[in-house]
Amino acid sequence: MGAFIAKQPNCKYCRFSTVIDTVTHYNMSENDYIEMCAERAREEAREVLTKHVKPFADVKRYFLPTNNTVEEFNVMLREMGETELLEDPKDFE
Repeated sequence: MGAFIAKQPNCKYCRFSTVIDTVTHYNMSENDYIEMCAERAREEAREVLTKHVKPFADVKRYFLPTNNTVEEFNVMLREMGETELLEDPKDFE
């Protein structure tokens, strides 16, 4: 699990880590907890954008016409600035 949040006797919140077996944050308001989660999400998003971005060609390589038709996908590609669109939908059969 990693950690859990508990409501303290004073009606604020604490975070208990089951990894290090102690409290890591305490006396947090709801907004404090939300901001802590938001900051973690921002850090994760920054890491993805700096270390895990794939080439745009992969978007086209991995596309399958399961949830979008080829025509719908090509509309999106055009809106993203791509000029080399996918070929005939029959190529996916």
